[in-house]
Amino acid sequence: MANSLSKYFSSVGAKRLSRVEVDPKTSHQHELNGISEFKAIFGLDTISFSTKFIYLSDDEDGIFENTGHLKWYDARENHATRTEYRLYYSDNQVIPSSNEGDLIIVVRTGDNDATVIVTSRGSTSEEQLLWLFNLSEIENKFIVKDLTNEKGDIGFAGNYIEDLIKTFGMNFPSTQAFSKYARDTVKDVSIVEAPDETLIAWLEQEELLFRTLETVIVKERLKTGFGKDGTDVDEFISFSLSVQNRRKSRAGHSFENHLAVIFDSFKLNFSKGKLTERNNKPDFLFPGYNYYHDKSFETKLLTMLGVKTTAKDRWRQVLSEADKIPNKHLITLEPSISKNQTEEMRAQHLQLVIPKSIIPTYQKEQQEQIINLTDFIKEVSIKQSLIS
Repeated sequence: MANSLSKYFSSVGAKRLSRVEVDPKTSHQHELNGISEFKAIFGLDTISFSTKFIYLSDDEDGIFENTGHLKWYDARENHATRTEYRLYYSDNQVIPSSNEGDLIIVVRTGDNDATVIVTSRGSTSEEQLLWLFNLSEIENKFIVKDLTNEKGDIGFAGNYIEDLIKTFGMNFPSTQAFSKYARDTVKDVSIVEAPDETLIAWLEQEELLFRTLETVIVKERLKTGFGKDGTDVDEFISFSLSVQNRRKSRAGHSFENHLAVIFDSFKLNFSKGKLTERNNKPDFLFPGYNYYHDKSFETKLLTMLGVKTTAKDRWRQVLSEADKIPNKHLITLEPSISKNQTEEMRAQHLQLVIPKSIIPTYQKEQQEQIINLTDFIKEVSIKQSLIS
C-alpha cells in the first residue's frame, strides 16, 4: 500500500514572507498576513495547534527547529457583524531568522498539530517543498490546499517480513548481500533496455525491504530495554545513533552496488573506490585505476563518476577526487536541486546525472543541462570503444 501525502498532512498553506513579517521592529505581534484562505480548511472556530517551527537550509549546519504553538481565531468574535481572523504564532527563532521573500509553509498534521517550515528563496529545500506539495507561483498571500484526498505516492511499503526473517534472521546482513536480495525480488525489469527504471526499482525495493526488516529488529530490541534495569539512557542514545548511521551508510553503499551491477551488465570497465591523488577515492573510475595512472593513456578517454544519494553542499567533494579528469560527473537521487546550485555545478565543470523519473522535478531550463543514466552509459561506452 503506497504512502500518500494525506497519510501525513491534511492541509497545507504556502506564501512568501513580507518585510513586515520578518522585520523585528514591526513583527512583534507574531501574526502572519494574507491568511483568509485558511477559513476553507480551519473553519470558523478557534483552534490552537501544537507546532514545530523548522528552518531548512541547503547547509545542514543551518537547519534548526523550535517547538511552540499556532492559534487560529476571530479577533472580532464578539462583534455582531464583523469578523477578523488571525493566525498567531508563539515565540520562536525560525521566523525572526527569515528574510523577506523566504518561503513559509504551514502544514496541518493533525486535529491540533501543525508544522511551520521556512526556507530561503531559490534554495534546493524550497524547490523540493514546492515539488512535494505541487505548489507554484507563490506570492505574499497564502495559497491553501486540502490534502485529504491527495493520492500522490511519496514512499514505499510492503509485507516481506516472513521471507526476510527466514533469509537473514534477526540480524542486519551486509549491504552487498541485502542489495542482491532486493534485486532478486524485483521482477519485470530490463537492465539493458531500461537502466534508469531498473535502478530506481532496485533502490525502492531495497528501501522497502530494509525498513521492513529494521522495524522488526528494532521493535525486538526495544522490548529488552537498555542496561541492567532496562532504562539506561546513554545506551538507548547509542542504539538510536547506530540505527541512524546504519540508514545513512546503507543508502550510499546500496546506490553504488546497484550501479556497479548495471555497469557490469553493459560490460563497462571500471574501478570502484580506488586511490587517485592525495588519497582520494572516487566512487567510479572508467575504464579503471590502471588506465588512470598510466601516463601514456589519453586523459580524454577517462571518466569519473561521483555517487551521492543527496547532493546539497556535498557535491563539491567530488571536484578534487580525480585531478586528471577536468570534467567530472555526479549521479544523485536528489530531486529539485536549485537552479543556483546546478549553475554552479556547470561552472565547476560538473555534469549532473539524474535517473529519468527524477528529472521532471527540475525546471525546464535545468533539464536541458542534465543527462540521465542511459545517456551516461552511452557516453562511457563510446569512450571505451576507442581504446585500442
